[in-house]
Amino acid sequence: MIGCLCIHGFTGAPSEVEPLVEHLKSHTNWRLVVPTLPGHGEILSLKGIRYNQWIEHAEKELEKLLDECEKVYVIGFSMGGLIASHLAVHYPIDKLVLLSAAAYYVNPKQLVLDVKDMVRDSFKGKLFDNELYIRYKRKIKETPVTATLQFRKLVAQVRPVLSKVSVPTFIAQGEIDGVVPPKSAQYLYERISTPEKKLLYFKNSKHLICHCDEREKLFTEILAFLNGKS
Repeated sequence: MIGCLCIHGFTGAPSEVEPLVEHLKSHTNWRLVVPTLPGHGEILSLKGIRYNQWIEHAEKELEKLLDECEKVYVIGFSMGGLIASHLAVHYPIDKLVLLSAAAYYVNPKQLVLDVKDMVRDSFKGKLFDNELYIRYKRKIKETPVTATLQFRKLVAQVRPVLSKVSVPTFIAQGEIDGVVPPKSAQYLYERISTPEKKLLYFKNSKHLICHCDEREKLFTEILAFLNGKS
């Protein structure tokens, strides 16, 4: 049996990767596991949570899969991509997929454009229809500064070990991502040491790449990579 662990991002929930998970379910008979990291989910409770708890939770889920499955793939979105990279260094996984992985974070140029869109929609009375506003208004209110510092510590912890990633790796990045800049994907591609690696940019995709208009193309590429047909 093949197992696949999918890890969501900072202040996120399994819903961030749900469209991809559903695609994989409909095209494979793999065992798919999508944990909710401590303090995360539809209701955030991040106060007092440390970054190592996020890593340890993912490790426990991975260990279960490794016990049950002959092959295990790990997919990580945003901060989950950094956690997935950590797992690839320390555990015998077979393939790694990094989506909008946050080796760098906050893309000022794109963020300005996104804010302009929100202001424009606000004047038109359409603010509550703005996708970015809907997805992030709650997160901004419910994320303590201490949690953001823990996120930064996790990034600082994982970046130095990226060169030890030796498994086949697929990296995908939206070009109009206002949270993780495109240079993050290039950084990952250059640092990861495996010769079997692929980097794809998606021109019209924002940060939540599994929910963007180009997602079907993305999912097809991921499945082909994991099946060894890419």
